Amino acid sequence: MERHEALHKSKRQIIFNNFIGGIAWGLGATVGLAIVLTILGVIVQNVNLVPFVGNFVADVIKFVLSKNPELLR
Repeated sequence: MERHEALHKSKRQIIFNNFIGGIAWGLGATVGLAIVLTILGVIVQNVNLVPFVGNFVADVIKFVLSKNPELLR
């Protein structure tokens, strides 16, 4: 039945429906991502993982620089 209805819709109506659907999808993705990032930020802030991550990154940088001393130039 949907196929029959789709064939009888005007191209203008199809384009308009797809445009509105795209706007709704983009808005939903943006709001959803903002909520997820906010929750992750609160969790990381309360868990105090920053010193651990900072030390890990410092160790990785030291290792890379020790293996490639030409990067210091």
